[in-house]
Amino acid sequence: MEAEPCENAVPTDTIPCEASESSFNADKKTHFRVCRFIMETGVKLGMHSVPVATACALYHRFFQSASLRMYEPYLVAMSAIYLAGKVEEQHLRTRDIINVCHRYLHRGSEPLELDSQFWELRDSIVQCELLILRQLNFHVSFQYPHKYLLHYLLSLKALLNRHAWARTPICETAWALLKDSYHSPLCVLHPPQHLALAVLYLALHSYGVEVPAGAVEWWQVFCEDITNSDIESIICELLQLYDMEAKCT
Repeated sequence: MEAEPCENAVPTDTIPCEASESSFNADKKTHFRVCRFIMETGVKLGMHSVPVATACALYHRFFQSASLRMYEPYLVAMSAIYLAGKVEEQHLRTRDIINVCHRYLHRGSEPLELDSQFWELRDSIVQCELLILRQLNFHVSFQYPHKYLLHYLLSLKALLNRHAWARTPICETAWALLKDSYHSPLCVLHPPQHLALAVLYLALHSYGVEVPAGAVEWWQVFCEDITNSDIESIICELLQLYDMEAKCT
């Protein structure tokens, strides 16, 4: 005689799915916080925008094939900052990176003394840098959306009414959106031209600025292989970041 299922039993096949989704969301929050850490410490270290973007891209590319359960994300971030400085020829002293990151993670604390703890952390950063290089097969140069966005902005400025351009902060908004996009893996998941066009598209629509119609859409003039679906997908992912920001504060 077959046993009847208990009415209050939880379907066992749903547990792994729910646990996996919960873990995925927790990982997204961690990556968001760590990338904010990279950006804020980068500012304090005097890094330019491209080296900061490189550090975030290195971090995201590393964790595309590595697990947060295996590697300490803040150590990876510190090594990414160190490596990004080398890649973009804005060399940073490991001591400065350690002190700034330590003060960020331990508010109000004094700089680390040059003791065993300091040297162990320094060695860990250097070893993790080598790990990142091996994990990425030494492919640490990236194409960035910054140059494309600059080109698109200059082209649109010449095309739009100069009064409409002057009274709306299209440039500032587009650059801010691009910077925020580095909180997520968008920078390594989409072509740089697509990311640049998506943030510009969102900036224009945020202020209700319309581009004069032509035979094709304005964004297709800049990039032939992008579709409206591509733009909407990137914008959707970007807007989710602001919901993530609310959850992480």
